[in-house]
Amino acid sequence: MSFPLLTATAVLPAVGAIVTAAVPAARRTAAKWLALVFSLATLVLAAFVVVRFEPGGARYQLTESHAWISDFGVRYELGVDGIGVALLALTALLIPFVILAGWHDADPLEEVNPNRRWRPTQGFFALILMVEAMVILSFEATDVFLFYILFEAMLIPMYFLIGGFGDRAHSGGDEAAATQRSYAAVKFLLYNLVGGLIMLAAVIGLYVVAGSFSLSEIAEARANGSLSIATDTERWLFLGFFFAFAVKAPLWPLHTWLPNAMGEATAPVAVLITAVVDKVGTFAMLRFCLQLFPEASKWATPVILVLALISIVYGALLAVGQRDMKRLIAYASISHFGFIIMGIFAMTSQGQSGATLYMVNHGISTAALMLVAGFLITRRGSRLIADYGGVQKVAPVLAGTFLIGGLATLSLPGLSPFVSEFLVLVGTFSRYPVIGIIATIGIVLAALYVLVLYQRTMTGPVKAEVRTMPDLRVRELVVITPLIALLLFLGVYPKPLTEIVNPAVEHTLSDVQQTDPKPEVEAAP
Repeated sequence: MSFPLLTATAVLPAVGAIVTAAVPAARRTAAKWLALVFSLATLVLAAFVVVRFEPGGARYQLTESHAWISDFGVRYELGVDGIGVALLALTALLIPFVILAGWHDADPLEEVNPNRRWRPTQGFFALILMVEAMVILSFEATDVFLFYILFEAMLIPMYFLIGGFGDRAHSGGDEAAATQRSYAAVKFLLYNLVGGLIMLAAVIGLYVVAGSFSLSEIAEARANGSLSIATDTERWLFLGFFFAFAVKAPLWPLHTWLPNAMGEATAPVAVLITAVVDKVGTFAMLRFCLQLFPEASKWATPVILVLALISIVYGALLAVGQRDMKRLIAYASISHFGFIIMGIFAMTSQGQSGATLYMVNHGISTAALMLVAGFLITRRGSRLIADYGGVQKVAPVLAGTFLIGGLATLSLPGLSPFVSEFLVLVGTFSRYPVIGIIATIGIVLAALYVLVLYQRTMTGPVKAEVRTMPDLRVRELVVITPLIALLLFLGVYPKPLTEIVNPAVEHTLSDVQQTDPKPEVEAAP
């Protein structure tokens, strides 16, 4: 039997989480290095997945299939297409930077008794590795029930990361800060649990009508005509799946948990939320909604496009008015997820390729901006934009990296998000021109909230509270420099990503029986 590479990419961080959690309380530094080593080893395995994946080969590759719960038809089935490979690589890439950026975020404020069982630092890094394991496996799962378990299970470590390891930069007292963290964590959990319960009903309904949880078996049965799902049934099942994915994505009006969660979490955990975990929602729309329910996907497209458009404009407008730096980035992410969902349901090759690239590029750009913002907040002890001013004069490298992260967020040409946003808009305009035109408002507003943020924090007179602010340290430069290099590289040369993604997009469009609209060319006189 060949080496189970996909399983290994998920098992390795899970083992790392267990080992890290077991480190004695007094050995905090050892726990950090263990977590970093396991995350880097996972990145190496992810690189092997990318190398072994053949873009022109079978739709799902490196497949694994084993009996699991035979009485209910549940199997342990894994396989990756180009979209899954891209997001798996993104997750494995970001986690080492998340760990490095949060190196001191969970250090206890007082010396810990070596005999205490509670090890906050070890727990923090163990939970991050456990989230990585579950997210990676969710990108690989081709059994619907297996995916559902992972979709729900990843909420548990995320709940503790938000509620137990919140941002220490608060204007209020410790008790007020703890209350806000608890509120954000509970809201995150409740929203996603409700979505998951509705999805569970749809998963059971799918098994009743299809007799299987396997994506490949259901697709084969539909192709040879042995499985036919009634129109109304398919639409109800689609809504059950889509609702859960829209909460995770997050799509307006199911988005309200995100600003609270990102605002109260540490900056690395905020990156974990929006750059890693939330991508599971948009990925699942492509893999499950469109593939399992093609007719229902086309039926729901007009409404979903309107909701995505509202997300784009609404998220950007609220970002413009924010006083809290982290909440501004959260609302900007809501706007960006609107672009991703719009690209998916434009049902064009440009739109879906752009949406997939957007998932990757948004992950990199948001990680860069949020992590630099986290370094800034740690120095000043405040998330309020008004508490800053003139930072570029005392910390020019920090200000420069903050600017590049912001310019990537507004999709400046030459940086990787521009390619994604351009493809999404072109793909949407070719089929839904009115939606595409209105969506460009989001671009204008993005320039406004990013440039105003930079102007208010980095330029102008130097405030007394930031006069002694240190510039980026070596560890922080190690975190930010590769992310900026990727933004530049993929901005001028996105071909490595598009070659992997495009064949998978063609399969998805074939599932929904859609082709790109032919351009309308007027006949020459």
